[in-house]
Amino acid sequence: MTMSSSSHIYTPLLLLLLLACSCKASSGHAVDPTCPPAKTSAVWAAAVWAAAETSSCSAPQCQPSAPHIPVPVFPYDVDPLQFALNLEYTEAEFFLHAAYGVGLDQIAPNLTLGGPPPVGAMKANLDEVTWRVVAEFGLQEVGHLRAIQRTVGGFPRPKIDLSAKNFARVMDAAFGYKLNPPFDPYLNSLNFLLASYVIPYLGINGYTGTNPIIDGSDSKKLLAGLLGVEAGQDAVFRALLFERQRETVPPYKGITVAEFTDRISATRNQLGKCGVKDEGLTVPPELGAEGKICTNVLSADRDSLSYPRTPAQLLRILYLTGDEHMPGGFFPEGANGKIAREFLATGDN
Repeated sequence: MTMSSSSHIYTPLLLLLLLACSCKASSGHAVDPTCPPAKTSAVWAAAVWAAAETSSCSAPQCQPSAPHIPVPVFPYDVDPLQFALNLEYTEAEFFLHAAYGVGLDQIAPNLTLGGPPPVGAMKANLDEVTWRVVAEFGLQEVGHLRAIQRTVGGFPRPKIDLSAKNFARVMDAAFGYKLNPPFDPYLNSLNFLLASYVIPYLGINGYTGTNPIIDGSDSKKLLAGLLGVEAGQDAVFRALLFERQRETVPPYKGITVAEFTDRISATRNQLGKCGVKDEGLTVPPELGAEGKICTNVLSADRDSLSYPRTPAQLLRILYLTGDEHMPGGFFPEGANGKIAREFLATGDN
């Protein structure tokens, strides 16, 4: 590859990198201190140019193995993968609003496909580390939405209730009584991390459950990529919470971070109605990895594999009704897509 041909491919990427590291962050932060120094960026850019000179993405040694089933997307792959948009929309709006104070309507309006804006989402009072984590994850969700819609199409963003009042209902249900004052996910970093414990883990369950029922090569590639990042996001949230597991969550005297996670997981198991597919940050040793440890940074089964959930199980939890036919909770008018709307239709009969 010549310099002229490589510049056509790589110049936009390098310009974007350098511009991103020289501008102010949307949260009001000054020049982003996590970006590499200018000298380091120049060295990195030179390395990219060198790589472009010595190899090509189209070279045989850079190509993935041919799929065993040379069909990109089977018709029956579409509905299960589109169903995931409900959770991806929810996470995108929750994280973006918390970090930037705006959501998809401002950052990627084309991806909403005309759906209504979320209810009650707002900027959270986050410390520096939590803000950076949440901002990154919010932007990652934009990519997830784009990848799903590009591969299997999409549907309009459903009406999503991300209000403090709705999260308070979730926590009240978990504890079996009304917390005083009502839980507010946007109040501080710890509260936001606990609220983030509520939703993203369900994406892992959903993708794990979807894997056996799709077959297309592009479908499998999409799911693997989504599951990898969603699992990483959940691991970060759980690790940040685990560091503070013994802390009392103010102003709730005597209630620790670990107890919040235990009760949220127990509530999701109860609503999902299909056994234990959810665990808090600590467990009895017999439920820990190999039955030998109480630490439970990652929720997994007895073989340390991710728990699967079906769309019906996920909707029972997300609706907070325990019934996939009865909307509420995060989706007051029901989730979108063929699978979710069919449940609603049968519930009306």
